[in-house]
Amino acid sequence: MMNSLINGKIERSIDRIRDGLNLPVRLTTMSGMSYDLGCFDVPLIHVRANDGHGLKSLLDPAVTSLGEAYVNQHIDIDGDVNDIIRLAHRLSALRARNSTLQHSLFQCPRVAWVAWDTARFRRPHTRQDDKESIEHHYDVSNDFYKLWLDDNMVYSCAYYERGDESLDEAQLSKIDLILDKIRLKPGERLLDIGCGWGALVIRAAQRFGARCVGAPISTRQWQLATERVRRAGLENQVKILLEDYRDATGHYDRITSVGMFEHVGLANLGSYIRKINSLLRDGGIALNQGIASTSPDSNEAPMWARSFIRKYVAPGRELPQLSHAIQEMRAGGLEVLDVESRDGITREPLTSGLSALKQIPGLFERCSASRRAGSGGSTWQAVHMPFRSTMCPATRLSVRKQESLPAPSPGRHRIGRVAV
Repeated sequence: MMNSLINGKIERSIDRIRDGLNLPVRLTTMSGMSYDLGCFDVPLIHVRANDGHGLKSLLDPAVTSLGEAYVNQHIDIDGDVNDIIRLAHRLSALRARNSTLQHSLFQCPRVAWVAWDTARFRRPHTRQDDKESIEHHYDVSNDFYKLWLDDNMVYSCAYYERGDESLDEAQLSKIDLILDKIRLKPGERLLDIGCGWGALVIRAAQRFGARCVGAPISTRQWQLATERVRRAGLENQVKILLEDYRDATGHYDRITSVGMFEHVGLANLGSYIRKINSLLRDGGIALNQGIASTSPDSNEAPMWARSFIRKYVAPGRELPQLSHAIQEMRAGGLEVLDVESRDGITREPLTSGLSALKQIPGLFERCSASRRAGSGGSTWQAVHMPFRSTMCPATRLSVRKQESLPAPSPGRHRIGRVAV
């Protein structure tokens, strides 16, 4: 009797998903029952729910529940990785927009969940705390990132101006775009906060003859960036310091920060911007690129993704809303010169990266084996990143130190929104 009731509820939930999406997916439950989530001859994806937790994640889908179910072995998935990513995105989007699914079998109260999630993952953002968070994300190993990043190992979004560029070309275009936006000139001093593996400072030194300092807090990034500077013969122009931005000293003509301010913490955003101001010479220009929240209160990642991101991908990451970041820039004495927001900018490089991953024999099998050995949080990052990056716009803010500026006039700011 109980099994009949449960099976009936499962079938009704699956009917709602089938009617809403018509997915090329076959679901097999732990009892061996199979259900098709759409009309097809052969499924593109086969999902196996290994227990009740796995079934719950599928019937009440969100990025967090689906990701955690996979990491914790509650579900197994067979199929092309791009198809799997699209499946999770569509299931989560349906949950977000379809009120009928908000009353499905295992739904928890929304307000209570948000309050619990916020308290669970709030971090103090001390120097040590931020270093541990960054090392959790980036010190998986340099070899891991080499598998699927471009040759220069640029981690943040690429710039596909035409749309048919290779990943290497698009990442170089992104770096050149940033250097052009800050109007870098030969001999100027440039600080790149959170410089990663050093691609931007090396390019600035080679292309402009700039004198550069890169400052990561990941030990492995620092080691490889230092080696790359040495191999490029730029030791007299470029220095890589293992240094928290709060400890930076000196004065610079230009400052860049790419994909880093998400890790600062909302409570520290003002002090972070004031620190940039203190490091800039009068008339100096800074550019901050990062992922912005689409939530007005800078609080919620779309599709219930935030807790998964903070637990498995980027502990401590907090996304400011674009208008909040602009407000803090002005309050910190930096006049906004240019605002650029690009939805979907990361989709092409991530597709390229995933295509490269699929060419490596046995890679996903090794990732799957390590997941079952208990280290799935790290290896899942490569598969999860397309969710993370397509949900929030990448933004670039170009600013200049206020002291040297005349009063702003109408039309001074260019606000652009370009889809690539």
